[in-house]
Amino acid sequence: MRGRDPHEAHRTATPLELLFDLTFVIAFSQASAQAAHYFELGHTSTAVTGFVFGIFAVTWAWINFSWLASAYDTDDVFFRIATFVEMIGVIIMALGLPAFFHSLDEGHHVDNGILIAGYVVMRIATISLWLRAAKDDPARRAVCLSYATGIAIVQVGWIVAIIANPPPWLALALMAVLGILEMLVPAIAERRGPNTPWHPHHIAERYQLLVIITLGEVILGTVLAVSSVVEESGWTLEAAMLAFGGTLLAFTMWWSYFVLPSARLLERFPERSFIWGYLHIGLFGAVAAVGAGLHVAAYAIEGKAHVDDVYVALTIAIPVVLFTILMFGINDLMTRTIDGLHLGVTAGVIAIAAAGVALAATDVHLAWSVLVIAVSPIVIVLAYELGGHRRTAATLATHGV
Repeated sequence: MRGRDPHEAHRTATPLELLFDLTFVIAFSQASAQAAHYFELGHTSTAVTGFVFGIFAVTWAWINFSWLASAYDTDDVFFRIATFVEMIGVIIMALGLPAFFHSLDEGHHVDNGILIAGYVVMRIATISLWLRAAKDDPARRAVCLSYATGIAIVQVGWIVAIIANPPPWLALALMAVLGILEMLVPAIAERRGPNTPWHPHHIAERYQLLVIITLGEVILGTVLAVSSVVEESGWTLEAAMLAFGGTLLAFTMWWSYFVLPSARLLERFPERSFIWGYLHIGLFGAVAAVGAGLHVAAYAIEGKAHVDDVYVALTIAIPVVLFTILMFGINDLMTRTIDGLHLGVTAGVIAIAAAGVALAATDVHLAWSVLVIAVSPIVIVLAYELGGHRRTAATLATHGV
């Protein structure tokens, strides 16, 4: 583990990385399903709190491993076994999410033992890899040891959080503090010497692949919503609208994300990679939350939801808008410019999504509201395909990209 060449040509995700990502399908699905359940009950605080902590745990563990692999992936027996342990940790985390959400809803204590246990399992595997890299890469030994030491110290904190079992408010506060400490470890470690040799194009592809995985939740939410209409009324116009709208929403969100030149920005501004990488935690969460919102729509159409249609529409519209803001915000923070095109299309997405929410307050079928919200990202696609890409290229050229 002496470090990969950060300028290696044609560097792409490995089959092992793709297999590793499959476990996150389960984790995102669990988080989305649990959030949808508590949203349909109207327990907003439980749904939001559980979803935020759950998504952070899942995505942060993925981010750490992916950047490590980009720099030091040897794909030998040791690395493969460490990846297997990471996958076990993801599954344990996913299994712990229902109990975590349920305990938040009851409010007596926070049942985060299984969730944290799975997270710690993943981090132990990560520590072993950093220690091996410290041994094999003398030039970056201080950096690798800082990673291993920092991660190990924070894991002690997570274990203490399980054993102490403090009151709910204190448990959540402790989890938030430990989460912040986790995010500080890379920032501190990378200052200790030469930066780890991560590959900008490889990292950009890894994030793109995880976006596609989270978009799977949008497809799943669409299938659930359509199935609810079909079971209630058969194949109607509303069922067809939901099928079209949900698929369109996933497709246009994918199209929107992939118009941004992430790899080239990371290659030009490697010192800004923390901004790019960290803000993606919120972006991944926003995409998964869209799937949760469509799942809530399925509950509502079945007549099982305890909330009105406006509430349901908001569970879809808010994450769509958040996705748009974060996507363009990440790009503009990387170039340190405020792009008028991005402001304009974001305003367009907000306006159309708001119209969809307003439509939910009328007597029309909820499917119409979902369809209007689903149309909103088309503004981004049209703006870029009708000339916005040339404007973006010109803006990037001024920054040497």
